[in-house]
Amino acid sequence: MERSDAAETRERGDRRSLFDRFVQTAYLRVSQAPFFFLCAGVVIVWLVSLPLWVDLKAWQVAIHTVASVVTLLLLVLLENAARRAEEASQEKLNVIAEALAALMASRSRTDPDLEEATQKLRDAIGLEGRH
Repeated sequence: MERSDAAETRERGDRRSLFDRFVQTAYLRVSQAPFFFLCAGVVIVWLVSLPLWVDLKAWQVAIHTVASVVTLLLLVLLENAARRAEEASQEKLNVIAEALAALMASRSRTDPDLEEATQKLRDAIGLEGRH
């Protein structure tokens, strides 16, 4: 029997905040087909509900309000998830570059061009943090 990712994460001791775990779960849910169909269903229910509304303007305001609130919340959550993913990717690239620089440094004693390339690589590591 396969264990879920959530069970494995709890077992390893997830140190992320409740908000970070919520963002990750929301990101996974909204990027799947059921969320799209839920949104399409809301639009269909809204369209079908037209005869129930006395005022056409209020009918339009209802969907605009719901859509605006949901859009704002999803934007904030997805931007947070994207930022964390970008930071994780950058950290991985920095580790790879540092390991490569160390390997190059160990072989650069015989090749001056390699020594210069090693120094440029070391200077570039963490460059995004300085700008």
